[in-house]
Amino acid sequence: MQVTDLNGCPIEVTNLREAIKMARQYKEYRHEDKSFSEFDKRQKAYWTDMYEKLTAIKKRLDDN
Repeated sequence: MQVTDLNGCPIEVTNLREAIKMARQYKEYRHEDKSFSEFDKRQKAYWTDMYEKLTAIKKRLDDN
């Protein structure tokens, strides 16, 4: 299945459960070095968006 990421790029997902696990971990990642705070904000937005899309797909599949 494909998911469109925050940048509009199609991402091929071959293992939904693993993709959700990875997105959940990545959305919480932060650098200790505060000079990366702007980068971390963009990454959090990206991975939060991806996590929400993936979990919505899982919910639709589970409901069927």
